[in-house]
Amino acid sequence: MSDDMQNSAMTKIALARIRPEDAGEILTVQRAAFVSEALIYGSVDMPPLTQSLDQLRAEITNNEGWVARIDGRLVGALRAVIDGSLLLIGRIAIAPDMQGEGIGHALLEAVERSSTAKEAELFTGSLSEANIHLYEACGYVQTQRVPQADGTEQVFLRKQLHR
Repeated sequence: MSDDMQNSAMTKIALARIRPEDAGEILTVQRAAFVSEALIYGSVDMPPLTQSLDQLRAEITNNEGWVARIDGRLVGALRAVIDGSLLLIGRIAIAPDMQGEGIGHALLEAVERSSTAKEAELFTGSLSEANIHLYEACGYVQTQRVPQADGTEQVFLRKQLHR
């Protein structure tokens, strides 16, 4: 995609706080987004793919989060929760046809700006190179790698937000 096309896509991104009524659209995007992760890891048995609509709706009701829309279409979402002075970010999901358009970066910036937490943390799998690249490009630094039974690792990354 040319820079001009990417810039025009960027100007159309509308960010908003997550709402329970977004649950159906979020679940659709989440499942579509995590299919590629399932292919990388050779398993569909992962919470973003097995989560029910009711579970997701309860999660949205009890946690913070942001959604991204382009021309009214929900194209990305993330959820977060504050744990003391730490912002725990999870379930970042971008519609497959919109990945690489800056939506993940925009969602991360939104949740970071809106939080009073001193530091943010997120994690991904060690085979999810695109995720690791995005998080590092957004200022996150790897802090821990936790071995998993399948031979992969969970990679934890942190970023200083406020001092």
